[in-house]
Amino acid sequence: MKVMTIIGARPQFIKAAVVSRAFSEHCPGVHETIVHTGQHYDSNMSDVFFEELNIPKPDYNLGVGGGTHGQNTGRMIEKLEGLMNEVKPDWVLVYGDTDSTLAGALAASKLHIRVAHVEAGLRSFNRKMPEEINRVLTDHIADLLFAPTESGRQNLINEGIPVEKIKLVGDVMYDASLFYKEKARKPVLPEELTIQGNDFVLCTIHRAENTDNAETLRNILTGLGCSGEIIILPIHPRTRAKLAYVNAPLPANIYLIEPVGYLEMVWLEANCRVVATDSGGVQKEAYFHKKPCITMRAETEWVELVDIKANKLVGSEPKEIAKAILKSGSFESKDHLYGSGSSGSEICRLLSSSIS
Repeated sequence: MKVMTIIGARPQFIKAAVVSRAFSEHCPGVHETIVHTGQHYDSNMSDVFFEELNIPKPDYNLGVGGGTHGQNTGRMIEKLEGLMNEVKPDWVLVYGDTDSTLAGALAASKLHIRVAHVEAGLRSFNRKMPEEINRVLTDHIADLLFAPTESGRQNLINEGIPVEKIKLVGDVMYDASLFYKEKARKPVLPEELTIQGNDFVLCTIHRAENTDNAETLRNILTGLGCSGEIIILPIHPRTRAKLAYVNAPLPANIYLIEPVGYLEMVWLEANCRVVATDSGGVQKEAYFHKKPCITMRAETEWVELVDIKANKLVGSEPKEIAKAILKSGSFESKDHLYGSGSSGSEICRLLSSSIS
């Protein structure tokens, strides 16, 4: 069986690595072709990146990126169509909710190639987010939908997707967290910063809804500052560029550091006291490391974390951000909320058994 895996952003490489390992360990009859669309150019994705994380290198890099959502998606479809006609895969495997995800699904469906979607069924119910449009359309194109959670499975059923197409497999990122836990390493921190134990807050800010509006970004920084706690903020390039327009000094308790790799991020998540973020993936990773999470958004795809009080939605209101950080504490972890750490092998098994 031939599978074409399409990815375009660093987190997708880590997710795809989980399934690629399962293919090599449990499904010797699967031949996988990995295609990097080039959606997110990252100079740090050198040979060391792939070797350290035990990630297979892409067979093809389409070099599409830097344009608008429409430009990128259209160019990806054009290039992927030609490649699919050449490789002739039995399945096209896509991950998450990026432009690469939608482009892969659309290109495959036009060529009558079956599509499998990992992380199916996630919904923020905010149609202003391009990721929401990408994930909804991909789910309605896909022939096999791998839902990471029960709420995701229920979302798909509610939208009328045939139940036989939906498979509850758990979350591949939980598999990844278990695999990389022992490989984590401490990042380079500012010389003037001394941390003892877990006496710091790990913060990430990158979503356009929080960075593109100077007042919103200023409010978030004010809230982080009012908490009075040590805030370590790996600074996303988009956020760094927007800081110039905030028109307010950075609170003294916020320490900006350069963007970190996955292994450094694992260390920060494992060693902080609490996570404050607007990232979907980081919300989950905080839970994997049993750390309370403060989400600086009005909604989340990971509603089960809010339900069990592992995650609190605070938007961009400064007082709410500061209060949530100061009051955050332990929560009751639920067994197998995101599977048992065998999602990759289950996806592999289901794909392999799909060929009649």
